[in-house]
Amino acid sequence: MRPSILRRLLRRVASTAVLGLLAATLGTTAAATPAAAAAGGLQQFTGFGSNPGNLQMYAYTPAGLPAGAPLVVALHGCTQTASAYYTNSGWPKFADTWGFSVVFPQTTSANNSLSCFNWFDPADDTRGRGEAASVVQMVEYAKQTYGSDGRRVYVTGLSAGGGMTADLLAAYPDVFAGGSVASGLPAQCATSQAAASGCQTGPQKLTPAQWGDKVRGAYPGYSGPWPRVAIWQGTSDYTVYPANATALRDQWTNVWGIGQTPSSTDTLPGNTTRSVYDDASGNPAVETYSLSGMGHGLPVSPGSGAQNCGTTAAYFLNTICSAYYTGVFWGLDGGTPGGGGDQLPAPAGVSVTGTTDTTAALSWKAVEGAASYAVHRNGTKIASPTATTYTDTGLTAGTAYRYTVTAIDAEGTAGTASAQVTATTTGGSTPATCYSATNYAHVAAGRAHTSGGYVYANGSDQNMGLYNVFVTHTLKESPAGHFVIADSGCTTG
Repeated sequence: MRPSILRRLLRRVASTAVLGLLAATLGTTAAATPAAAAAGGLQQFTGFGSNPGNLQMYAYTPAGLPAGAPLVVALHGCTQTASAYYTNSGWPKFADTWGFSVVFPQTTSANNSLSCFNWFDPADDTRGRGEAASVVQMVEYAKQTYGSDGRRVYVTGLSAGGGMTADLLAAYPDVFAGGSVASGLPAQCATSQAAASGCQTGPQKLTPAQWGDKVRGAYPGYSGPWPRVAIWQGTSDYTVYPANATALRDQWTNVWGIGQTPSSTDTLPGNTTRSVYDDASGNPAVETYSLSGMGHGLPVSPGSGAQNCGTTAAYFLNTICSAYYTGVFWGLDGGTPGGGGDQLPAPAGVSVTGTTDTTAALSWKAVEGAASYAVHRNGTKIASPTATTYTDTGLTAGTAYRYTVTAIDAEGTAGTASAQVTATTTGGSTPATCYSATNYAHVAAGRAHTSGGYVYANGSDQNMGLYNVFVTHTLKESPAGHFVIADSGCTTG
């Protein structure tokens, strides 16, 4: 047997003992086949590189996403799959809302008997080697395939995926502009299998400078800019103990050259305390989210609100939407990166108050602290009113238009975008036309759009079911650009 194969087999066997505590609290999810993943909106990609870490690449990108959009890499926990993380984490919702792609790397029992990312193994978690190198190859492939903006690439992960996230941020600070570690470990906390379980229950009592040196040593000679890091941790996590969040905070504040006393703290939903650590320019560089009473898992908050996301499942815990607050912290919502500490909230109550054949009138509730508002039509900014109403003019009769509104503060910083509303102008003489096709084909033809893995008819926003090739509907178009489900009594031409 070749030595390289023997080493990998030994690593798999030893991993069972080392990571048993971690896997004991994570429900086993069957591995997704490429066909099943594609049916849920995920696609598998092969041939993305030499793949030294033997990982699988899955990705989700919204239909019609333009080049130059951000990219998020999301790493699952032990015994989980890319499909489970796609389904439950909440990231697809904000990919649709804010416009970015998500890569979901997947490891298997061929790498680790518990399907954990090997965050503790220098053969897999260091620059240019193993799983870490495979993830970076996926980033490069996504940049070529989707035209993703290389300056806005982010990585997030849960548990063992969180430990690998910290290692990736340390080894590749030139690749990742930001990271988010959920119930994870500090970068290079363990460099052997024997040390891994000790990190989980209580990392070494190092000084901030010593923790920071582990990051600086992962890519010698690199001097910045450093990634902005969010840290999520439950106070009742007895799998990866809260001491790891403290070590992560010490590590990354030291790397940024800032102290360990927060610049500000506030209270968020889900019994969450957010502590913000500003950089020298006064922008948040590190944020910690401490969830009182939460155990081991990723915080989600199912619901239809702008700040809700995800699905409750084994170790996807109903507390707060971590994807939303992490995305705002990174600036994925269009705000300033690192500006999540004092960013204005999304305007509530955005509604269409009237239409004519050439106009659409909107209104919304005032946002405290807003100096003005930005109105976007079909993703493009069209106006900056100071009032809470706006009438769009010069439109085409019988056409559907989508609008969002964002509050702007006195310094010109954009807050969070509102939920999207659709206005359909009156008039138009085009007779009703019917189309029968799969949900996938309707989206491809521009008659529907996706959000969180589901398909919605353009104009009416009726839920058509999952984004796949197995669900078929008939849509009636009247007026132009406005579609309703008409599975009976509508003949296609």
